[in-house]
This record gives sequence, structure tokens and C-alpha cells, in this order.
Amino acid sequence: MTTNIPAIDQHAAPTGGSTNYLNNTSGFWSWASTLDHKRIGLMYLVGTTLAFLAGGLFALLVRVHLWEPDGMLFDNPTYNQVFTLHGAFMVFLFVIPAIPGSLGNMVLPLMLGAKDVALPRLNLLSFYLWLTGAVLATLAIILGGFDTGWTFYAPYSLYTQKAVVTIGLAVFVLGFSSIFTGLNFIVTVHKLRAPGLTWFRMPLFVWALYATSILQVLATPVLGITVLLVAFERLYQVGIFDPRLGGDPVLFEHFFWFYSHPAVYIMVLPAFGIISELVSVHSRKPLFGYKLIAFSSLAIAVISFLVWGHHMFTSGQSTFAMFAFSFLTFFVAIPTAIKEFSWVATIWKGSIALNAPMLYTLAFLIIFAIGGLTGVILGSLSVNIHMHDTYFVVAHFHYVMMGSIALAFFAGLHHWWPKMFGVMYDETIAKIACGIIFVGFNATFLPQFIMGSRGMPRRYATYVPDFQVFHQASTVGAVILGVGIALMVYCFVVSLFQGKKAMVNQWGGVTLDWLTPTPPPLENFHEAPVVTTEVYDYSTLDLSTTRTPIA
Repeated sequence: MTTNIPAIDQHAAPTGGSTNYLNNTSGFWSWASTLDHKRIGLMYLVGTTLAFLAGGLFALLVRVHLWEPDGMLFDNPTYNQVFTLHGAFMVFLFVIPAIPGSLGNMVLPLMLGAKDVALPRLNLLSFYLWLTGAVLATLAIILGGFDTGWTFYAPYSLYTQKAVVTIGLAVFVLGFSSIFTGLNFIVTVHKLRAPGLTWFRMPLFVWALYATSILQVLATPVLGITVLLVAFERLYQVGIFDPRLGGDPVLFEHFFWFYSHPAVYIMVLPAFGIISELVSVHSRKPLFGYKLIAFSSLAIAVISFLVWGHHMFTSGQSTFAMFAFSFLTFFVAIPTAIKEFSWVATIWKGSIALNAPMLYTLAFLIIFAIGGLTGVILGSLSVNIHMHDTYFVVAHFHYVMMGSIALAFFAGLHHWWPKMFGVMYDETIAKIACGIIFVGFNATFLPQFIMGSRGMPRRYATYVPDFQVFHQASTVGAVILGVGIALMVYCFVVSLFQGKKAMVNQWGGVTLDWLTPTPPPLENFHEAPVVTTEVYDYSTLDLSTTRTPIA
């Protein structure tokens, strides 16, 4: 199924000296008080990137510590705090908000032919709530840190003397940021589509963000209630999760995972949307199975609410419940596999451009396949009992969260960077960085599958010498991965100062976001677009004019 392209001038470019959203106004206050979705997206990009780099630094410290069986850097309590900081920063401050907050804010209104999101003031509030949550998380570190793991499992989160209430408040505030972003996107999709842009003419990145927004609005309040209950119990000893007071710690797990498994898809669905766009543009082919991909996003959103119990196979729940959760875990693989097969079918016999965005896309397809298949393995009851709380779970989690979501984010960033800033990064350096990241990531986490299958528990600060070679290989991989990410960041930063001007339509895209001037003006479109003809159809696109330099 194909969509329609807009009946506007595909070759329009801003004239020399024209203003855009970057130079329309200047000064700190013009950015701090902006209601422009593009500037808010850039502020999210800077903030989430800093959180990602901080979380990555904590991860490197963990890997260096584990070079020796008895540990190299920390005592056991400090180690607990460091891996908790890694998980909390990565999950709550980067993975969940990064794609919707930055690329979603930047691209969604452009793809819909809208001037902005439906609720621009709420959009700005969402960013400041994210910033407040980041400040509170940092304050929790200053107040003594927290060592519960990013899952805040009771009863330990009730007993520890660390700053659990402060970090709980940070997560609560971050949850409101996520909910407001989701509400904004839902209203925008419903109300601000360009004339002629029907539901089945929308780009698949929009479909992915729409499904994600539904999850954000419905699932996130459960997390907010859960962390409030933990804080309430710590302060007033009411006995909700504390077994000493008649509470049930397994109840906390039900609450937490009822949110956190949908949260996995809050993280991964936007990544799916990015890949759907990129495989079409950089293969110069219409997407194979447009409707299947669109409906599979909604199917994943629905089924994700029904599988939380597979995180609790060892908690003593009913055998029949475990059978049901195991079956549903296998079932959710179906709409996910539809996407993977559709992407591969789109690439098949396409005119593939092996540029940086496409290399990251191909890396995503490989790594996500490994992450998805190992998830199916963990969905099996008998295997899960053996693998529970081992490094096999850590490796699977990172293949889905870091390997898939971060790679898709990097791919999208390379894809839309010329549109966002009007400059082009060094393609050679970008490709080298992609190769280093791919090698480093696999070198880091493939050994952890072996460790986990042999019984190495996760989160241990020390280990028996039998696992040392695997830990050392993983640490070397983490250093390589860090070098690749540093090189990628360097490539982007240098392009802002020394990069050549980008083309008007750098990759020859045909969705509305590529048919605006580069960089986009404040109002996004000089004339309101009207959708009349097919999108993802590259036969009518004249690359000789769309890929001319910006004036």
C-alpha cells in the first residue's frame, strides 16, 4: 500500500539570506521561551544526548570494575549505585524520551503538513518537566545516591537509606513529561493533518509515534502511582509492599511491569517508525506492506499490556498464568516479525545507497533480529527459569534497548541532520563511526549471552574466575563502543562549524518533511500543502533538482 505525495513544489529552496527556525530570533530567552516544535526538539536532543553520555560513562565504569574477578574500582555498595545510575539515566532520561522528544518533535508536524504541534505550550512544559526530572535525578546523586537498580524493587527500595524518595519524585515528574508529549501528538495527528492526508496516507513514522503516544498516556500513570506508593510507604509505614507490615512485594512487581513492558514498546515503536522511513528512502522503493506495518504498530501497543507476567516467572505466580504469559510473549513476536520481513522485502532488489543512515539501518536489522529472537527464547518457561537474572537477560535487554533503539536513533539523526541544520556531516567519518559502534556493541554483549547461559548472575560486583575471559572481552567491546560513539558525536559537532551546505532534499525523500525548505522556516511551510498524489513513490522525483545545494 502506498500513500500520496503533496501537490507542492518539490524543488523549492530558501533563497540566500532567508530566515529559518534557527536564525529567526536569537538570544537565550528566545530559546528558553520558544513554542516552536523544532527548537523544542533540539533542546530535547541536547538534553537526552547529555543523559546518554552520562549513562554511558557509568556503564564504562561498571565494565572496567569487572575486569578482575574481585573488582577493580568500587566496594560493593558503590558498585550497586553505579549500575543503578547507568540504568536509571539510560531508561528514564534517554531511551524513553529521546526519539519522541527530539526527532518526534522535529519531524511529526512537518510530516503532517502542520505549522506546529496542536498544544505548543504543553510541548514546552513537557520539556521543562523532563529537565526538572533530570535535575531531581542529579540531586538524588548529591543526596547520597540510590542503589535499588532502575526497577526500584520492593522491599529493598523500602529499606535502603539512599535517596529513593527523591529519585521516585524524578521518575514521577518524568512520567508527566511523557504523558503530555503523548497527548500532544495524539491531538496533533487527529486535528492538524494537511488536507488530503488521510490515515492511510500518513508516513509510518507518524503511525509509530501515534501508537507510542497511546501507550504513554495509558501506561505511564501506573508507574507514577507505583513510585508514589513506594514513597508513601517509606514516609508513613503503611504496609503496601513491605511484608513486615502485611504488604506484598510481588504486588510491586505486578504494578511495575504492567507499566514497564508497555514502556519497552514506548521505547522501540518510534525506532520502528524511523527504520520504516529510512529503508524506503535509501532503497528508493515504496514500503512493502504499508498497512501491515501500520496495523502491526497498533497491535504491538495493545498486546504489550498483556505480557508483563513473563518478567515474573520465578515469583511464584500461578502455573496457568505463566502458560498464558508465555503464549502471549510468543504472540507479540508476530506483529514484530511482520515489520522485520517488510523492511527486508523493501530493501530486496532496491537501489540501495550505502550512506551513513542506511548503514545504521542495516545494523539495526541485524541487531534487532538477535534481540527479538533471544526474547522469544526467554519467553519459554523452562528456559526462562534457568536464564532468569543472568547475563543472558542483560544481553537480550541491551540488544533491544541499546542495540536496536539507539541505533535507530542514530540512523534517524544522520537522516534528518541535513534537514535540521542545513549542513552535512563528513560521510566517511560517519561510516567509520557506524562500523566501530557495530563491532563494539557486539563485542560487548555477545560474550554476555555465553556467560548468562552458563549461569553468571547479573548485577554482581564480583564473580568466579571462570567468567573472567568473558567479562574482559565485554569490557574491551565497551571501550570500542565508547570510541565509536565519541567519534559520531565529534562528527556531528564539527559539521555545525565546518560542514558543507546540505542539499535541498539531501536523500531524495518524498514525504512532506523533505518538501519544506532546508532548514525549515518558522512556520514550516510557505504555503499550506495539499496531499493529492502518491508518497513512497520515487518515480516522479527529479533528483537533479531536489538535490541541489542550499542557496
